[in-house]
Amino acid sequence: MEKAASLYRVLGEDVRLRLLRVLVRERLNVTELTAVLGLAQSGVSRHLGLLKDAGLVAEEPAGGFTFYRLAPALQDGPLSALWRHLHTQFDLAASSPEARADDARLQEMLRLRRENFDTHGNEAGQLVPGRSWAAWARALGHLLPPLDVADLGCGEGYLTVEAARWAHSVVAVDHSAAVLRRARALGRKRGLTNIVWKRGDIEHAPIATGSVDVALLSQILHHAADPAIALAEAARILRPTGRVLILDLRPHEQDWVKQRLGDRWLGFGNDQLKRLIQDAGFDDVRLQLGARKAGGPFAVSVASGRKKPSTGRQRAARRAGSEG
Repeated sequence: MEKAASLYRVLGEDVRLRLLRVLVRERLNVTELTAVLGLAQSGVSRHLGLLKDAGLVAEEPAGGFTFYRLAPALQDGPLSALWRHLHTQFDLAASSPEARADDARLQEMLRLRRENFDTHGNEAGQLVPGRSWAAWARALGHLLPPLDVADLGCGEGYLTVEAARWAHSVVAVDHSAAVLRRARALGRKRGLTNIVWKRGDIEHAPIATGSVDVALLSQILHHAADPAIALAEAARILRPTGRVLILDLRPHEQDWVKQRLGDRWLGFGNDQLKRLIQDAGFDDVRLQLGARKAGGPFAVSVASGRKKPSTGRQRAARRAGSEG
């Protein structure tokens, strides 16, 4: 009875039940579980330790990581009757907001795992060493002229660093001082000297008018208070016929991103995004699906546009405004 009481105490915590529910679908390491559940890594490790001691989860080393999965005894051994009950409860809870959010984050984690920049498998599942999306992106950069680039909403600088490998210069803007510190550290680590880091908002970019050739907005437009103003700022800083390049989410129903990630918009449809780009002063607008995982909650659109040439009247109006 003491052993049974100890087991039920372990299961009397909703976080541990969420862990078990997620591990039904996939084996995960602590870092991945932290991202899926939105908890501190120390807390996840503590809960996993209790579940392991209770014989409910097992460790499995692979590729330098320790992964966790359901213990065989839970599904097929002496605890199988308990597992059938838990599985029924998990099915009943599947439509709850918390469970749906866990599922969405799990799908995104699995997508990122598959799209890692180290190794990829081919369609037959055979390992292909050296196949890398990062290397492919850098190869395409060899075809581009040495452009001046603005990375608006640069975050921790991963895209900034990749752009700096082929660009003449990059101005990277983010509103968070802490995030910019990490981005600068990444740039120094990569030995890049053609990046200028600036703190500011994308709706009021601290970049001179008509000073760059390309404005990048990657996964930032859905954070903007006013996407129309953000795109107008992108047009302002571009030289004549410069281009804007946008990567952003397509419409989805994951409301949890507003509270946890600070999203203001749940993605943009093709017509909505095209209209925003055109209204900001761009033509030659192109849109296509950038990435989507079958059954996953998120899909990404890739969009671009060319800044419309200014008319003589528009130039005169801007000149008069600056003189005033």
